[in-house]
Amino acid sequence: MAAATNDQTGFQMSLKYISLITLTLQNATLILFMRYVRTRPGEMFMSTTAVIMAESLKCLTSLAIILFQEGGLKQLVTRLYEDIIQQPMDCLKISIPSIVYTLQNNLLYVAISNLDAATFQVTYQLKILATALFSVVMLNKKLSPFQWVALVLLFIGISIVQFKPESQPKSTKATQVQQNAMLGLVAVIVSCLMSGFAGVYFEKILKGTKQSVWLRNVQLSIFGTIVGSITMIIKEGSAVQEKGFFFGYDWAVWLAIFLQSFGGLLVAVVVKYADNILKGFATSAAIIISCIASVYFFEFQLTILFTVGAALVILSVYMYSMFAPAPPIQVDTGSKLNGASK
Repeated sequence: MAAATNDQTGFQMSLKYISLITLTLQNATLILFMRYVRTRPGEMFMSTTAVIMAESLKCLTSLAIILFQEGGLKQLVTRLYEDIIQQPMDCLKISIPSIVYTLQNNLLYVAISNLDAATFQVTYQLKILATALFSVVMLNKKLSPFQWVALVLLFIGISIVQFKPESQPKSTKATQVQQNAMLGLVAVIVSCLMSGFAGVYFEKILKGTKQSVWLRNVQLSIFGTIVGSITMIIKEGSAVQEKGFFFGYDWAVWLAIFLQSFGGLLVAVVVKYADNILKGFATSAAIIISCIASVYFFEFQLTILFTVGAALVILSVYMYSMFAPAPPIQVDTGSKLNGASK
């Protein structure tokens, strides 16, 4: 019995560390590959088509998971009919975060095209601040005093990172496109606000309904594909018609789409085995990896201000995760009543 318990404990610890490595690599490689495919020389793919493909892949993956859970195609169709077709108003609620997520994904391409990977990775942690504030307002979530301190440090660190020497070149050999740092900064800030709102809204929906997270992801992806298609027609419709939907696609573009699409689903799975401290550590490690990789692959120049700012962000992310309030203890009132009646 003791041996079985030890084996189970060892297996859970292994899953925790696998989750840590997976989260770290996903967080870091996604940003690096998105930066690479948006700044390299050659034919440039249209970002709106990449968003559509990411949503489509996410939908197909979620459908495959539901098919496996239900045990057959007939059961899958029944589940989709009962929870989607017969509940149009419920689906309408999902359209709100879906629209926001899709627009956010388009903004991410604007941001990563105009900010180097390291600066983007650090600045994008503003989503923690946005999510925290929306959680307090929309979900009445309580934050510990240390978490509020962490959010202040996060804001200070990200602000410091934005200060760069005026002599720093806007483009290098590794970056063949002209960049607009202000446009990138505005895009990432708006993207963080959208991410925070959509994430908290989606959490509120999940807590108030019986549908699984995979079914909700199917609904999100369907609406996301529709909104993404409308965005593509408005923004790049003529270019797509002239050059084709998959113009500029190669293995690197597909890998960036894969990481963006399956990253969120992957996180939903591995978070089950990783606590808040490990999630914070994974985010911090991803920032460090992005900074080091940017120096070697994108000729990014580390400055004292950037290093100090990034260090504050890493510290704040770790603090915010480590000092999360303990969940309230659920009191079994039924057992108390039964015990009192004896």
